[in-house]
Amino acid sequence: MQFTRYSAVLATAAAATLALSACGSSTTPESGSASGPATGDTAAAKSWAPAKVDVWADLSMDSARSKAEYTPVGKAEKPWNICVSVPHMKDAYWLGMNYGVAEQAREAGVNMTMVEAGGYENIDKQIQQIEDCSQSADAVVIGAISFDGLNSTVDRLAAAGKPVIDVINGMSSPKVTAKSLVSFHDLAQIAAEWVVKDSAGQPVKVAWFPGPKGAGWSEDGERGFKSALTGSPVQVVDTKWGDTGKDAQSKLIEDVLAAHPDINYIVGTAVTAEAAGPILRDRGLSDKIRVAGYYFTPGTYTGIERGTVQAAPSDSTAIQGRIAIDQAIRALEKKDFQKHVGPELVMVTKDTLKDFDVSTTLAPDSWSPTFQVKAGS
Repeated sequence: MQFTRYSAVLATAAAATLALSACGSSTTPESGSASGPATGDTAAAKSWAPAKVDVWADLSMDSARSKAEYTPVGKAEKPWNICVSVPHMKDAYWLGMNYGVAEQAREAGVNMTMVEAGGYENIDKQIQQIEDCSQSADAVVIGAISFDGLNSTVDRLAAAGKPVIDVINGMSSPKVTAKSLVSFHDLAQIAAEWVVKDSAGQPVKVAWFPGPKGAGWSEDGERGFKSALTGSPVQVVDTKWGDTGKDAQSKLIEDVLAAHPDINYIVGTAVTAEAAGPILRDRGLSDKIRVAGYYFTPGTYTGIERGTVQAAPSDSTAIQGRIAIDQAIRALEKKDFQKHVGPELVMVTKDTLKDFDVSTTLAPDSWSPTFQVKAGS
């Protein structure tokens, strides 16, 4: 595969049925900097469904889980207006989500407006953007900056009878209509288990970079990573929290290497894994320190292909976005929908890369961030 570098603007900036059991019903009233694989313009034409998914019994991550296949409802009954809010568009992870929601909105024949807050430190901005965007929206999809910090916003939307879909990051509000997200606890656990296996039972030292403090997904990742290492000879010598901007993660890596020059592994966000490659190369440490992300982006894809990243599990980001739009449509049209669905997790290494369907996770190489989709376009 060839790889494309997007422009630096990004960093600022109903026929089918749901083939799932125990369905619920509604109970509540521009481009950017990221390198990535050329998934090909034909990727957009590939059918993503039926998708293998995990289904939780309720909104809690601790509820019983089963396996199923997800199929979208098809064309919407009317051109609904759906607002989508995300923390930022600084990296290609959220570009993949953008691709998923935009394409699903286009295919379903609904209007989609996306707003981005510019970073995990900007919760007040995200709240204001949601307040503004939701005025003309029938439903709202939220990739939350904070696990608890948007609950009052969700309360207001629910009171207004607008479905709220919790996508990717997770929120604690019991008033969300549905969740399209996976367990970052499980993603981090898979990454930790890979370290244990890769180190062949030897005592090794790991630097761990879970992401921004206070975000639901990174807090879950912290718990999953640490719990999976209990009783193993793997020692976490430092944990560094921080925003998922590349500059922020690079600074954290530099700090860890200065304090712990004898580490064996760097494991953390996909941005951490991507940023580690050139830093380790410049220091002559590429053959001494192994690198893994605990979710998947074009940067981790490139790294795995080139050998600068050894492993990263995919949470099928684009499919999470697609399911969120479909859940919103189902809720608006009073059709059956699963309240908590997430794509099956897939571990990607050099050995499995050739069999990995990249279109489930990453935007095609020609994709530019799309902040508006008009029904019928």
